[in-house]
Amino acid sequence: MKYLRICYAIIQIIFYHAIVFFKKKLYFCDRLFEKMFRPQTYYLILCLIVTLVLPFVFPLWKDAAGKPFYFMMDMKYVVLFGLSNTLTFLSILSHKKRQQQFVMGRLNMILNLILLGLFVYRILTASGETAISEKGVGMFLPIFSIVFLVLANKAIKKDEDLVKSVDRLR
Repeated sequence: MKYLRICYAIIQIIFYHAIVFFKKKLYFCDRLFEKMFRPQTYYLILCLIVTLVLPFVFPLWKDAAGKPFYFMMDMKYVVLFGLSNTLTFLSILSHKKRQQQFVMGRLNMILNLILLGLFVYRILTASGETAISEKGVGMFLPIFSIVFLVLANKAIKKDEDLVKSVDRLR
């Protein structure tokens, strides 16, 4: 018990001195990233996770044999998910150009609607239970992506309106 208290005290001292030592640098990093991380950035990061990570986890559907079909098995889905990821990533990086970020969000929504349309077409043209036995969660990923993009565009529009109102006051 005595050694546990000594270790705890040493850890407290180390963390206290580390915080005091890096306080200036941490403050600088906070100020640097303060402008970049606005609400739209968080929504775009969630959209990036939905279109970059989750398609690898959830299958789009399962065929009659029970074998899961992932997006990597068809080139058109790979290209569309890749373009969506690229637009989202570029939109995150262009945080200073709100108008460009807004346009990229709109293009990304159109791209996700095309992807959703391909999924719906695939469901409707499947002949009974022979082609698609079970729909997967992966087919709904473009819907979640579109929701996050709409929320991001609302936040971008709100920022743009705020900047315009401040410019009017000058």
